[in-house]
Amino acid sequence: MERDHATPPWRGIVASSVDWREAHATFDDAVAGLSAELRGRRPHHYPHSAWELVEHIRLAQADLIAFMQNASYTAPKWPDDYWPSHPAPSTAAAWDESITAVQRDREELKAIAMRPALDLAAKIPWGDGQTYLRTILVAIDHTAYHVGQLIAVRLMLGAWPAE
Repeated sequence: MERDHATPPWRGIVASSVDWREAHATFDDAVAGLSAELRGRRPHHYPHSAWELVEHIRLAQADLIAFMQNASYTAPKWPDDYWPSHPAPSTAAAWDESITAVQRDREELKAIAMRPALDLAAKIPWGDGQTYLRTILVAIDHTAYHVGQLIAVRLMLGAWPAE
């Protein structure tokens, strides 16, 4: 009997959940049109600026991808290596580059989810019991959580919804 090598539909669901808008706004929605003067501003009594949240999403997502793909992976130092050192981006280009990196890495997460030769339920050999699927789901959940915070920051700054 010949084995069907078609990609199972559930992989597509996992991949599409990386940036779907089924239940809430997306990362792209949350960063769209935010003025440069508000990107580094922390709302009163709130611990993070939009920049800090965008950069944190980028750093964490890149780390999770590195963990899944690099047999010589070494975890960054928590929390120092997961958050930017300043509330504002150093330049407008830094903001744009961070957003582009999040979007690029988001596509990499989708590609990992769709990789037919990769058993997503398998443990990552150099991990401590984590599976590929669990790590992708952590990336999805982590980003969704901080997208909510990005929108809250924008609301507190009077910059939501995006124009």
